[in-house]
Amino acid sequence: MGLPLILKVATRIKSYSISSGVVCFDLTDSGVQWYNAVCCVVKEVQVQGEVSREQQVSVCRKRAEQELTLLITTGQEAQQLTVQDANRASVFQFTVSKEMDCCQVGGQSFLVTVGKLSLLLQFRNPTDMKNFQQLLKKGDDEETSRGCTERDERGHKDAETPSRRHPTLLETRATNAPTQDYQFHSCLSQQHNLLQDYPRISTYQRAILANETDFRDKVVLDVCCLSSILSFFAVQAGAARVYAVESSPLAKFTQILVQSNSLSEQIRVLEGEVEEVSLPEMVDVIVSEPMGYMLLSDRLMERFLQARKWLKPNGLMFPSCGDIHLAPFSDEQLYFEHYARASFWQQRSFYGVNLSSLHSAAVDEFFKQPIVDTFDVQILMARSVKHCINFKEVKEEDLHRIEIPFVFTLLQSGLVHGLAFWFDVAYIGSKSTVWLSTAPTEPLTRWYQVRCLLQTPLFAKQGQTLSGTVLLVYNNRQSYDIHITANVDQSGFRSGNVLDLKNPYFRPSSWCHS
Repeated sequence: MGLPLILKVATRIKSYSISSGVVCFDLTDSGVQWYNAVCCVVKEVQVQGEVSREQQVSVCRKRAEQELTLLITTGQEAQQLTVQDANRASVFQFTVSKEMDCCQVGGQSFLVTVGKLSLLLQFRNPTDMKNFQQLLKKGDDEETSRGCTERDERGHKDAETPSRRHPTLLETRATNAPTQDYQFHSCLSQQHNLLQDYPRISTYQRAILANETDFRDKVVLDVCCLSSILSFFAVQAGAARVYAVESSPLAKFTQILVQSNSLSEQIRVLEGEVEEVSLPEMVDVIVSEPMGYMLLSDRLMERFLQARKWLKPNGLMFPSCGDIHLAPFSDEQLYFEHYARASFWQQRSFYGVNLSSLHSAAVDEFFKQPIVDTFDVQILMARSVKHCINFKEVKEEDLHRIEIPFVFTLLQSGLVHGLAFWFDVAYIGSKSTVWLSTAPTEPLTRWYQVRCLLQTPLFAKQGQTLSGTVLLVYNNRQSYDIHITANVDQSGFRSGNVLDLKNPYFRPSSWCHS
């Protein structure tokens, strides 16, 4: 029998309140010096005749104020999330189930929802939010997957033996991996943030209304519709019928929106995966927002392409095509900042233990993370090259392996620290073509830009050429491995890297631009 795992995260909370089915805990006074305040105690305790392992992580200074404890218990049968006061009295408790949803809300909060009841944990800053998730990850000793943590039961079996497991609070299920991004966006609070992305929302509405002849009296399919905002835009353009397909729990809210806006006759909400639902007719237009970081992150595009089986010949797809841009950049501060993230492992007397033998491995691990942030366009050392994808014509298997060769003529001398990526998508209608760009020269969107560092910077002079390839290979984590090779043709200097797009590093400085 596996040992039940109990993870306690005790945080000083000024107050809590229950209103409209939402329990809010104010964690904003948990202290800025997070790491200095952490105290970990691992001990064996006896609970009702059974042995359990208890790990308590205190995330606040010991003071007279009341402390509440967030308790996540993993056992053979079920999991429970409990909030206890200083007297160990339960303030809030429910059993983890498949019906539970959880997501990060903005950059500072975490929301857990069961039925009509939600638990909102609000932190002082995005760093505290991320550290809290890392503490959960450490409690379960599992890998991070895009801000969520997978949790396995620990037993007495050999480490190579696959463990039995139950769905957990922060689990990203490999068996249901295509829905990961939509599960993450299934919270209304997260939708609030997405709908306030003005460049994104306004571009979609402008593209649809500018081509109203393509929508008037036509049948439209909205793939993975989330809040169904694109369905509403299609109706505004005169669509006769819209089939809004959504697989996440957000579908119930989508239905409420449609009914409250008296559009049940025009918009029909279909709950399920796009490859599973059955439409009563073929459609004239498919609309969706299938873009991820670097356009293809989380492989959301595959859903969009699968929906083409319902598209009439000569039908339209919004977006219609996309361009992945890449360009070399020079940013010494970023390079050394990223390298310094592994400085912890340089310690030679950590509680009497020499950690320095793992420093090189830690550096390699950090350099495998693409960096999501934004930057000044002046750091770019050459004009970008692009890889074009026509969403109506590309085969799904063509996205499994994408090779992008490049040759850059450098516009300035200096060190090339890596390659920067962004994307543009076009909405091509019969009357107008509208572009949405995530370039560093354009208003910032939720996709930011992505930078991939080379393992070793390359020195090159103005006028010299930097050539190589970027190879995107899809993996079983519903994302891509990024293989970069680059060399300065005149000197023969060569460098490269292999990165995991599923595990990006969200650079904190980027959030100040949001």
